[in-house]
Amino acid sequence: MTKEFYSNGKLLLSGEYAILDGAEGWAIPTKYGQHLKVNETNTKTLSWRSIDADGTVWFTGSYTLKDFKEIASTNEEISKNLIHILNEIRKLEPNFLTNIEGCKVQTELTFPRVWGLGTSSTLIANLSSWAKVDPYALLSKTFGGSAYDIACAQNDGPIIFQLKDKVPIITNIDTTPPFTEALFFIYLNQKKNSREAIAAYRNLKIDKAKLTQNISELTRKMISSQNLRDFEELLNTHERRLSRVLQTTPIKEKLFKDYHGSIKSLGAWGGDFILATGNEETPEYFKSKGYSVVLPFSKMIL
Repeated sequence: MTKEFYSNGKLLLSGEYAILDGAEGWAIPTKYGQHLKVNETNTKTLSWRSIDADGTVWFTGSYTLKDFKEIASTNEEISKNLIHILNEIRKLEPNFLTNIEGCKVQTELTFPRVWGLGTSSTLIANLSSWAKVDPYALLSKTFGGSAYDIACAQNDGPIIFQLKDKVPIITNIDTTPPFTEALFFIYLNQKKNSREAIAAYRNLKIDKAKLTQNISELTRKMISSQNLRDFEELLNTHERRLSRVLQTTPIKEKLFKDYHGSIKSLGAWGGDFILATGNEETPEYFKSKGYSVVLPFSKMIL
């Protein structure tokens, strides 16, 4: 018998690093995500296989069931991370994989792994569902971060995400902007390491209480915005404020000075996706600049 689990990918439209300190962020689950399939075997081992969106196998490994010792793997770093996750699951649920003869696990992404839509968070969410453990607790013990991505993995619509005393507060949003046809997501052809970016933010000497208040206000205004012009000004303001805090050049100024619409960085600045306002000519503009992945709002958002 096959057990199957699925979790949604994620995008954070507002908030970025400030949600680590309690700011409200506008988070949206994506139509892309990750499957986890589990089959019991009699091999006495845990066999693991990870498949990318194009069908490429990007990792395999095999482990003892008793203590998750590696028998073989194709990538040492990935294998160490996986062993760490499995051990943390067993701390949360001591009976995890103790009453079977063996199992074969397969993960399948529906988005290219380099896109940064949540390969790790969807894995944590799926494994938590399988092991029946708290995904937020498991994330805290493994990859860390704000956990908005776990909230997206488990919700099928946009949310406001906030940390209060390190506890996730999730508010569902019933509406979407009336101008979604003018919104596009563009992949910047490089993946940013979120953990490194978070560590750099943590070391900044800034007034984080003031930043949190400002970003929360922008988040609420962005969500309630009813016309594109107002929304663009909010995107520009958000981008300027974060660029000053992070001491980083806004992505439009850096790469797309001649673009007519607004551009906002998403997630860990400098990689993954950006959000742009535009029209029917927008995809061709970015493709002419060498950025071939341009997705309309409706194709990305669940």
